[in-house]
Amino acid sequence: MEYKDYYKTLGVSKTATDDEIKKAYRDLARKYHPDVNKDLKAEEMFKEVNEAYQVLSDSEKRQKYDNLGSEWQQYQRAGGQPGGFDWGRWQQQPGQGGGYRTMTPEEFQEIFGGMGMPGGMGSFSGMGGFSDFFTSLFGGGFSGGFSPGTETSYSQGGRSYRTQAPARRDVEHETEITLEEAYRGTQRSLRFSDGRTINASIPAGVDTGSKVRLSGQADGADLYLLIKMLPHKVFTRKGNNLLLTIPVDFYTAALGGEVTVPTMEKPVKLNIPAGTDSGKTFRLKGLGMPSLRKSDQKGDILAKVQIHLPKPLSQAEKSKLQALRDEYHS
Repeated sequence: MEYKDYYKTLGVSKTATDDEIKKAYRDLARKYHPDVNKDLKAEEMFKEVNEAYQVLSDSEKRQKYDNLGSEWQQYQRAGGQPGGFDWGRWQQQPGQGGGYRTMTPEEFQEIFGGMGMPGGMGSFSGMGGFSDFFTSLFGGGFSGGFSPGTETSYSQGGRSYRTQAPARRDVEHETEITLEEAYRGTQRSLRFSDGRTINASIPAGVDTGSKVRLSGQADGADLYLLIKMLPHKVFTRKGNNLLLTIPVDFYTAALGGEVTVPTMEKPVKLNIPAGTDSGKTFRLKGLGMPSLRKSDQKGDILAKVQIHLPKPLSQAEKSKLQALRDEYHS
């Protein structure tokens, strides 16, 4: 079996970086692509370039290939003949993993642009597949990577090719909702460019960053509504808790009393103990936002006191406060 020098095929050194290997492959693949190069030898060169890239762009394959190359060179320096080299310990054994690496859609677009890719994304099976050298070392099946999408066939110049388009990608669409809608759940009517209209249900408890999946609604792929919460005039949301500041007059803070606190349902009364300082926070349990996964569980409202002095003070009020101040400092 003939040894193949993949580094020579791509025109790179054995110490070439991944970026250098990718650049060399990109240039050569476009040079020998059958849509560009009509030379009869171009198709064969295209296959060889692809095979070399399949090995050198995969760290595990490259290491195995480099180890094989080292033994091959020792064998040649010893005066051996290629036909006498022991390939047995290097060849792919039944049941072992291996195969070719499929390209990501980004790699495909970067290298080939709008050109078709003979034989599918990275497989080239429609052009005769890989060499015996490659198959013996690495096998010929899939080994992960991007799964090809819809397959199409076409003919050009008397030759038949098979291409595979990238699998359809999920689509995200940002959707703004109010705090009230997030509290109760809501719906959005979506109209597509093809005239379709669907009603999407948004569950209670969603927050900024939540995703609502609409299966198969984006030309066969999934559509995700990416939730963005609009600011609220009263509450600030923190997880499932709602934060707000409540104004408390000086007399109530000093002597104690009740204040009204808004909630997402209806206002509630909060008891303010005598001597409450500005900045003190009261927790109203179970009056916050519902949990997205357990709608029967809710967060809390955290109400922070902000003491307000009466304005303007009457002369009588000023006299009384001055008397209290004098008594306090005496």
